[in-house]
Amino acid sequence: MQALLEKLAALREYLDVPGKTRRLNELDRELSNPDLWNNPERARSVNQEAGSLRKVVDAYTRLQSDADGLSEMLEMASAEEAEMLAEEQTRLQRDVDELYRETLFIMKHADAAAIVRVKSGAGGTESQDWAGMLERMFMRWGERRGYKVELLDQQDGDQAGITSAEFIIRGEKAFGMLAPENGVHRLVRVSPFDSNNRRHTSFASVDVVPEVPVEEINIHIPDSDLRRDVFRSQGAGGQGVNTTDSAVRLTHIPTGIAVASQVTRSQIKNHDIALQILKQRLYDIEMKKREAEEAAARGEQKQIEWGSQIRSYVLDKQYVKDHRTGVMRHDSSGILDGDLDEFMWAGLEWLAGKRAAEELDVEE
Repeated sequence: MQALLEKLAALREYLDVPGKTRRLNELDRELSNPDLWNNPERARSVNQEAGSLRKVVDAYTRLQSDADGLSEMLEMASAEEAEMLAEEQTRLQRDVDELYRETLFIMKHADAAAIVRVKSGAGGTESQDWAGMLERMFMRWGERRGYKVELLDQQDGDQAGITSAEFIIRGEKAFGMLAPENGVHRLVRVSPFDSNNRRHTSFASVDVVPEVPVEEINIHIPDSDLRRDVFRSQGAGGQGVNTTDSAVRLTHIPTGIAVASQVTRSQIKNHDIALQILKQRLYDIEMKKREAEEAAARGEQKQIEWGSQIRSYVLDKQYVKDHRTGVMRHDSSGILDGDLDEFMWAGLEWLAGKRAAEELDVEE
C-alpha cells in the first residue's frame, strides 16, 4: 500500500494537481460571469479548458480519497480482512495506472482515427515483404482491440508483400496510440528469398496522421494542382474484389503526394475518399510547418527526425528492440501478430518526456 501512496504522490506532482486546481477555479469564476457568453468563441474555449482540467482534478481527488480510506482500513484490519481488501487495492492500482496513461496523450487529435501509410524501402522483394508484414501487424493490432480497420489502397509487390498500403484504424484514441509508431522500422532476418540463406536487412517507413474533422480543414486544392489516374483495383481475391476500373489515384503536383482509394466500386466515391485523405495529409504538413515556425519564434532548437530508425525486428535472434525507449522483447512472432501495446505505451512516455525536456530548455 505504501508503494501505491508514493505513486499517487508522484502522480500529483507530475500532473501538477495544485496548479490545475488553481487554474480551474479561475475558469469557473469566468464561467459564472454572464458577460462571458456574449463572446461565444471565448466561452467555448473556457468551457473546453475547464472540462479538460476538471476531468483530471476530479479523477485524482477521487483516487486520493479512495487510497487514504483504504490505507486507514488496512491499518486496523486483521490478516483475514487485509486479504479481503487486496482486490480493492488491485482495482485502485489499476485506476492510478489508467489516470497516468491518460496524461500521455499530449498530441493534438489523440482521440481521432489514425490514417496509416506503410511504404517499402529500397531493397526490392525483401523490403516489400517486410512492408507487407508491417501492414498486417498494425491491422492485427487494431483487430485485437476491436477497432474498425478499413483498407483504402494497396499496391502489391512484384513477388511478395507490398510497395505501399494506406488504411484507417478507427477506435478509442487510435491516433494517440499509433502516433509513436511513426518512423522507419528495420527488419533483420535470414531471407526466405535467398537460396544461400544469407542474413538481410530491410527497411520500411510508417507514416501516421490523424483523421481531422472535415470542418476543421480549410484547404482548397485547385484542379490544376491535381493529377487524376484511374486504375483497376487490386485485392486478395474473393467476392468483394473490385474488378472494374474504378480505383482512383490523386497526385498533388506541388508536393508530389499521391493518395489512392479502391475501397468502393464507385469511381466518384473513391475520388471523394482520396481527396479527403489528400487534404488530411496536406493539413498535417501545414500543422507541422506552423509548429516549427512557432518553435523557431520561441527560440526552440528542435531536431528534425523524419526518417529516423525507431525499432529493429531481429527475427533470427528472436527479439524486437525500440531504439528510443530501450524496450526489448523476445517474442517477435507475437509482436508481428499485433501485440504492440507495451511498445506504444513506452513510446508515449518517450514522447511526453521529449516534450517536457523541450519545454524545460525554453524556460532555461
